[in-house]
Amino acid sequence: MLKSNVAWSTEKDSYNAGKNTAKEAVKDLMQTKVAFLYTSADNNVEEVLKGAKEELGTAPIIGCTSNGGILVPDGYVTSDKGFAGMLAIGDPDTEVGVSGSPKLITARETGRYVAKEAMKKVGTTFSPSYFFMIANPGEEEEYAKGIQDVIGDVPMFGGSAADDDLTGKWKIFTSDKVFSEGVAVAFFYTNKKIANVYTGKYHETVNSGIITEIEGKRTLKEIDGMPAMKQYAEWTGFKTRNLMGDKILTASILKPLGVKTPTGNVILIRHPMAGNSDYSINVGNDLAVNTAVIQMQANLDELIKAPKIVLRELKEKVNDNAAAYLFIHCGGRKIAIGDRIDEVAEYIKEEAGDVPFIMPFTFGEYGRAEHEANNMGGLMLSETAFCK
Repeated sequence: MLKSNVAWSTEKDSYNAGKNTAKEAVKDLMQTKVAFLYTSADNNVEEVLKGAKEELGTAPIIGCTSNGGILVPDGYVTSDKGFAGMLAIGDPDTEVGVSGSPKLITARETGRYVAKEAMKKVGTTFSPSYFFMIANPGEEEEYAKGIQDVIGDVPMFGGSAADDDLTGKWKIFTSDKVFSEGVAVAFFYTNKKIANVYTGKYHETVNSGIITEIEGKRTLKEIDGMPAMKQYAEWTGFKTRNLMGDKILTASILKPLGVKTPTGNVILIRHPMAGNSDYSINVGNDLAVNTAVIQMQANLDELIKAPKIVLRELKEKVNDNAAAYLFIHCGGRKIAIGDRIDEVAEYIKEEAGDVPFIMPFTFGEYGRAEHEANNMGGLMLSETAFCK
């Protein structure tokens, strides 16, 4: 039977924070197969990892830095001294191959490399049942393409590394590597069900248009032939002067943009990240010309309640048979929620019951809805259950 534990620490000494967190997380676990580790960008990440390895031995670790804190059954954990949190999973019937690498020649080539290495870790050439991924913000789609070049269309879940101020201080790590730009994966070989619910839980508005020009993959230049920022301002009522630079980053959290998957089952949120002087908008994930973009909307109360609603949907998918939960929650949503994050904690604890869980806050979220391909977005929720 799959079992799990969650532990955390706000000790100032990074080594002790990692060591003591890991010690509690693996207590009474048989055959720890993987440990998800999250820590602050203000911690000495190498020391956190060193301390955790002291307790875990050969059990693989995968993780990244989280924006501002983490949420666990004890509530929201944060500290000006840093923090560490771990979800450890043990199961004699599950094998997990973990691999990570700094970016090689291209993101796609790096994805291929880590996929092959993860399979080697479990001594197989077969594709896993599921895979978990962490990448740096910027090229997540390309890393995922490389992984899927090797293993095919395997369901994924995960989220991008984050820091506290979008200055690139984030870290990704596995048991033997720490880096800021690259990708890490955990391949799950199991007959136990792993289920994911992936959504933004925003509402569509009547405002939509066709993307008529982009630059690169993530700069939205025109919507219906109009400069993108001017069209967005017209839709939302914002003044363009209040959307320049990083002002649009926070202004758009309750009114982001979205693109539908071909089936319409999921609307992938495209978070406006920066407003440019030519009235173009940098967004957090890839775009395509001649596809529709929609102005989405939610209020603060809806952001706070959404993780619990998603968890309820997840429980229905697994018939309330979960032994562990990994909740990936966008850091931008958390920033908007602010001091009301404790309300999110209470909602989640009420719905999760006695099942261990951890919720990091990321700068990009990945998942897969039913009858869909793997997808990526920002301002989203990706909630995963590991069954008994």
